[in-house]
Amino acid sequence: MAAAGAEEEAAAAAATTTAEEERRREGDREDEGDSDSSVDGEDEEKENEAEIQRLEEQLSINAFDYNCHLDLIKLLRQEGELVKLRRARQKMSELFPLTEEIWLDWLKDEIRMASESTDREKVYELFERAVKDYICPEIWLEYAQYSIGGIGQEGGIEKVRSIFERALIAVGLHVTKGTAIWEAYREFENAILETVQPAAGSIPSPEQQQTLCAQLEKIHTLFRRQLGLPLLDMEATYAEYEEWSEDPIPEAVIKNYKKALQLMEKSKPYEEALLVAETPKLAEYQAYIDFEMKAGDPARIQLIFERALAENCLVPDLWARYNQYLDRQLKVKELVLSAHERAVRNCPWTVGLWNRYLLAMERHKVDHQIVSENFEKALNAGFIQATDYVEIWQAYLDYLRRRVDFTQDSSKELEELRSAFARAVEYLKQEVEERFSESGDPSCTIMQNWARIEARLCNNMQKARELWDSIMTKGNAKYANMWLEYYNLERAHGDTQHCRKALHRAVQCTSDYPEHVCEVLLSLERIEGTLEDWDAAVQKTENRLARVNEQRVKAAEKEAALVKQEEEKAEQRKQARAEKKASKKAKKMKPGDKRKVEDDDDGEWGQEEEAEQPSKRHKGDGDSTRAEEEVEDMEVETGLFGRSTLARPAASSKQKEKAAASRKDAPRVLHDSAKDDVTVFVSNLSYSIADPEVKLKELFESCGEVVEIRPIFSNRGTFRGYCYVEFVDEKSALQALGLDRRIVEGRPMFVSPCVDKNKNPDFKVFRYSTALEKHKLFISGLPFSCTKEELEEMCKAHGNVKDIRLVTNRAGKPKGLAYVEYENEVQASQAVLKMDGLTIKENVIKVAISNPPLRKFPDKPEAGRASQSVVPRQIYGARGKGRTQLSMVPRALQRQSNLVTKAENGMVQNSPATSSAATEEPKKMSNADFARMLLEK
Repeated sequence: MAAAGAEEEAAAAAATTTAEEERRREGDREDEGDSDSSVDGEDEEKENEAEIQRLEEQLSINAFDYNCHLDLIKLLRQEGELVKLRRARQKMSELFPLTEEIWLDWLKDEIRMASESTDREKVYELFERAVKDYICPEIWLEYAQYSIGGIGQEGGIEKVRSIFERALIAVGLHVTKGTAIWEAYREFENAILETVQPAAGSIPSPEQQQTLCAQLEKIHTLFRRQLGLPLLDMEATYAEYEEWSEDPIPEAVIKNYKKALQLMEKSKPYEEALLVAETPKLAEYQAYIDFEMKAGDPARIQLIFERALAENCLVPDLWARYNQYLDRQLKVKELVLSAHERAVRNCPWTVGLWNRYLLAMERHKVDHQIVSENFEKALNAGFIQATDYVEIWQAYLDYLRRRVDFTQDSSKELEELRSAFARAVEYLKQEVEERFSESGDPSCTIMQNWARIEARLCNNMQKARELWDSIMTKGNAKYANMWLEYYNLERAHGDTQHCRKALHRAVQCTSDYPEHVCEVLLSLERIEGTLEDWDAAVQKTENRLARVNEQRVKAAEKEAALVKQEEEKAEQRKQARAEKKASKKAKKMKPGDKRKVEDDDDGEWGQEEEAEQPSKRHKGDGDSTRAEEEVEDMEVETGLFGRSTLARPAASSKQKEKAAASRKDAPRVLHDSAKDDVTVFVSNLSYSIADPEVKLKELFESCGEVVEIRPIFSNRGTFRGYCYVEFVDEKSALQALGLDRRIVEGRPMFVSPCVDKNKNPDFKVFRYSTALEKHKLFISGLPFSCTKEELEEMCKAHGNVKDIRLVTNRAGKPKGLAYVEYENEVQASQAVLKMDGLTIKENVIKVAISNPPLRKFPDKPEAGRASQSVVPRQIYGARGKGRTQLSMVPRALQRQSNLVTKAENGMVQNSPATSSAATEEPKKMSNADFARMLLEK
């Protein structure tokens, strides 16, 4: 038994030892886990420190990198670096207005750290800065609630009431969020009411009774003020007032409440539109602003502008409209200057906002030092065009000029103005030209204004002449208008000698309108010159005009030679195509088809002539000029002589011949222009579509009920690639325009309104803007294999991409060009800086802000060349010249059409009748008219 007990004790001891060893091993594993987690935490901390250091270095290079500021603040807050975090937020707030979320995070962090009264004052200062950036009800509510915590300090209650009153002025009219401010204010006053209530069973003293009545009146007043405003849940507020008040609600309050309720009903559709719209809701806000502008309540107009700008702070046009309203209607100095300052902080790249800011500061007599400081900020704002710098300099110089008293010979303001002019000229030459490769002021408008001020206001013609001499040396001496501007200045403030000298130099240098300059010189000598002066002027002008005319004749001959050379090349290409086609036919010809080929020759030549004509219009045909231009371009591209036959869908020749034969004899149906509103014109379709009516009906039935589809066929019965689609109503036709550029059998289909250009010659159909778009990029040099998805992946790294359009030709093949639209101008500008010159698939791309050049339209031919370049269409008829290429017009008429005297460069002047005959088309004549004319001859 003793042995058994000893064994049990030994076993128990061994088990205890084993358990202790197991626990020790588990403890070691836990320690190892803790050490691993601490190592991971240290690694993450080091990575964050490195990232913080990188972001700080990047901001030292480019302080205006908004996203970099956000990333740095986020990391510092995560790491708990409160001192650095405060400094980072401070730097960002100096450069940019902060959003509501950033301000609330900052304020909450500072409130947690505030312990003493001095810290509370710093938080108050921070709140004051926060409410100036945007109208934010949440920040005002947070401000008011924080101030309640200092109620125990001296004047604490009055401070809280003051903040609430300011909050009501700022956001109390906010339809959806203003109610929260009113309710918080009433809760505060109710809490004060509880403190002045007498104890139960006690009789209040007269002073206590007076205090109690005053506090009750404050709450009554708050209810009545709120019920007179159109706010959300007005009915609930009215019910609450009825329940709270011991007395019946006065009739005046009920009347104001009903009026506000009616106004709320009018505003409700706009509020509901904002509720369901996607951010940034610009169109909805614009409609709301228009509604409030018509109503005319300044407080409500100001508030809806502020609400719109809180969500569209990067829209310069919205800021400009708001500032214009404040400048012209309210004219309150603090309000106007605050709005202008916030506008340029949000959109610093917009020169128009800076110009309006300078004018507003001058209008409200802001200190000159502050105006100058803001002008320097404008120079550093990073405008995206050279002309923007010219514009801001001109605005500042205008301001300085208005400060000068020119009745004094010299003053500090005058010297400052001259110094600013000199600096502006140097700045445009150095800074702007280095960045944009142009000064932005090719005609030297700033120097011209400087010269005018020196001549007219300072009576300093010597300085004005020096400035004009500098202007002419900058490439402006060849322009007549520049010389005449200088001459007019000399005429008004100089002397005859310098006028004569300027005009002699102008005659020698002008290349655009030398005749005009010569005429001005002769007029001067006719009035004031001697005989010697007159002779010298006549000789100089004659020699100059002779040289100019000689140069123009040479240029005209050179141009004519080039035109002839192009015509010869075109003729050679035409013959080569004809020979190539004839050889192909000869190879395909079978022995039994000889007669058939001979019969077909005429038809093929007719087709070739048809292709050479720009367009064909039959008598009475209502086809618009737009249609003819589309068809002309389409035929040139696809080719009527077999260039595109390989890409066309295979169809049996018998089926094609059968279909063409059936269409050849079909009656022509002319387009009724009265149905233009319910009809669309469809072009750029493939010629090889077997049954266009069936194919297009499948596409267009989704837009509405189709009345008729009228494909246009040639005289041989082949489809010409365009047609008219007529709908039951205009709404369906408008919806059909959305199918424009839809790919149909490998080609983009063009869908445009049906408009007769004979009645609307100025009508143009172009889907895209041709003006400067600062939020859109133009990219060239892309590889043809680049897809829309690949380009989007590359562009979205620099901002939010709204749309990408790859430019294609009529056949749907890429041209290596693209347009990329960003949300705002800042993102587009950053993308230009970072993407221009990148290499994509061995192609170096060019990226620039979208600013298409003006579209050039052919000028009307000059009278002297009308007979060569303009051939009246009627001479050829509807099908062009005949197969024999013989003209069927009598020679008498041909001689008349060629009797046009040369009137180029003003050398020979024609009579008005001759000039008009050269430019007008011949009148249509009947057989009787021809006979009468021949008998007269």
